[in-house]
Amino acid sequence: MRDKLEQLSRKLREEQKALILAAAQTSTLPSNSTLKRVAELELNIAAIENTLAEERA
Repeated sequence: MRDKLEQLSRKLREEQKALILAAAQTSTLPSNSTLKRVAELELNIAAIENTLAEERA
């Protein structure tokens, strides 16, 4: 299960990075939906990290 969680975390980080890099390419602020998606991904990544930390304990 740990491997699956780490794999999911990597996928989410890659998606988040792609969104951030795409937002940086524009000369305007990112849309609210893009900002919301980045934040949602961050929350999910944190949840996975907490789950992995609990498994280690």
